Amino acid sequence: MIGIKGIASYIPAGRIDNLVQAALFERDEAFVMAKIGTGTLALKDAAEETSDLCVAAVRNLLAKSPALRLDAIEALVVVTQNGDAEGLPHTSAIAQHKLGLPRHTACLDVSLGCSGFVYGLYVLKGLMEAANLKNGVLVTADPYSKIVDRSDRPTALLFGDAATATWIGEDPIWKLGPVRFGTDGGGAEHLVRKKGLFRMNGRAVLDFAGTRVVPQIEEVLQLAGLTLDTVDAILLHQGSATIIDLLVRNLGENGGKAIKDLCGVGNTVSSTIPLLLERYADAPNWRNLVISGFGVGLSWGSAVLVRNTCPAASNEEGRK
Repeated sequence: MIGIKGIASYIPAGRIDNLVQAALFERDEAFVMAKIGTGTLALKDAAEETSDLCVAAVRNLLAKSPALRLDAIEALVVVTQNGDAEGLPHTSAIAQHKLGLPRHTACLDVSLGCSGFVYGLYVLKGLMEAANLKNGVLVTADPYSKIVDRSDRPTALLFGDAATATWIGEDPIWKLGPVRFGTDGGGAEHLVRKKGLFRMNGRAVLDFAGTRVVPQIEEVLQLAGLTLDTVDAILLHQGSATIIDLLVRNLGENGGKAIKDLCGVGNTVSSTIPLLLERYADAPNWRNLVISGFGVGLSWGSAVLVRNTCPAASNEEGRK
């Protein structure tokens, strides 16, 4: 049984004052907090590459997880669409070298945006099961500061930089339950990079999220024998306060189970869901939860996580 054994994050030290930015666009604090959801955005140093964010997140994971040794990591999957330099070679290979991971480590990148954590979990799970691997790490690191146009209000106020590292292995804290995916390439133009800069059709993205996300959540819950009434928590991609508020309304009387928290760092793309898991998933009353990511592609994915109520007395999976 493979699932989530631990999560850690790396938040760069740099910050952008969103209220100062907003004033440049003639928007006030009330607008920022109501529509965006955070007064600050995390910003990586100009000298930091995507692989550096990955390395920092993995090192933080190792520090938090004494049972996981560096030389026991057999697979490294990095979710990013903004890799090192021009994207070749794959960022996971660069991170493997910087970390000093064994040369037998399987390394690959997953080119997805805000749905990437959900997809990445099951890509890594499938790889590990097929190859009989014991320990894998899923990293999310997509620094949009590389491509955001600071003169473009819809995106300049929204995106922050962060990375997360999730340990996947046997005897997990959270078992990976049913999952459902979705893709609509007909909406690709709504979230796209043009001439090196990111462009977003906010209205179209809002309509997409409002139409696709909650029905998929209901579908995957049904597969797990759950409903919106019986699931303990709903962890949505933190796209913006506007999108979360819309989905909360669509969830009806169960909207209170959804968390709205951009963690003071902004929309960190594929990192928003694992940041929420790191911050909230220790809640003792959470027996199950649903995660849902949606964005670039258009792509969306939702999965049920179930707490493992019978963990092993001793945890030796990360040692060899």
